[in-house]
Amino acid sequence: MIVEVTDLDAVELSAYARLTDVALRSRHEPAKGLYIAESSLVIERAVAAGHLPISFLMAPKWLESMRPVIAAACGGHDDGGDVPVYLAKEPVLQELTGFRMHRGALAAMRRPSLPQVSEVLTGARRVAVFEDVVDHTNLGAAFRACAGLGVDAVLITPRCADPLYRRSIRVSMGTVFQVPWTRIEPWPGDGPQEGVEALRSRGFTVAALALADGAVSLVQMEADPPDRLALVLGTEGDGLRRETIAACDLTVQIPMAGGVDSLNVAAAAAVALWATRLRS
Repeated sequence: MIVEVTDLDAVELSAYARLTDVALRSRHEPAKGLYIAESSLVIERAVAAGHLPISFLMAPKWLESMRPVIAAACGGHDDGGDVPVYLAKEPVLQELTGFRMHRGALAAMRRPSLPQVSEVLTGARRVAVFEDVVDHTNLGAAFRACAGLGVDAVLITPRCADPLYRRSIRVSMGTVFQVPWTRIEPWPGDGPQEGVEALRSRGFTVAALALADGAVSLVQMEADPPDRLALVLGTEGDGLRRETIAACDLTVQIPMAGGVDSLNVAAAAAVALWATRLRS
């Protein structure tokens, strides 16, 4: 149903209010079981992944172009059917959300339950593991690299940022919906079937991407990559924890030049995943 926004304090609009407040969003989204998808492309990819909308929010000028996406999400109803499609003029949207909307629309989506690690790893041959990556932009960019370079699954550690945070989704261009992912806990793990061992027991070679003594060159791994590979990448600045590196099967290092010792985690992921991609 199409609803014109006249009352910015309406409780049904609370999901969209003050989206620039990181502390509010990080508390609200997991607790309320929703996330915010921004732009027609991202919403379309969320819908294609089977995620269900709670409501849409946009300026009137975007309604016609959004109707096919709305219909796909709402059982063929291009007006949303029972799902509210809120329309508001751009100054009102900016007052409500706290930023200028340049990408057409927002949608409040139901947050899906996370699958089990075993479910995500079934049939996988290339896995990326992100340890404590706390920057939403970096995580979104890393997911985009994973989707584009043929990664079968992504695992994130308990302290990692939320891939379904609005900025992560936006930077990933909605590819967070394309690659199966879940959180792995405990990490790196102390016993059988925990953490690194959960990967190793399924036949993965677990490789830490880190600056460390005894690390092999990525060039060497590229020449003869394992059939099943899990690449582990660490947080911005500090990189992987020592206990994680010790738990992995080997450590891999990207050859660098120009006095630069390392790359941004998303860039490092792209380089390493390209070098070790499946050739057939």
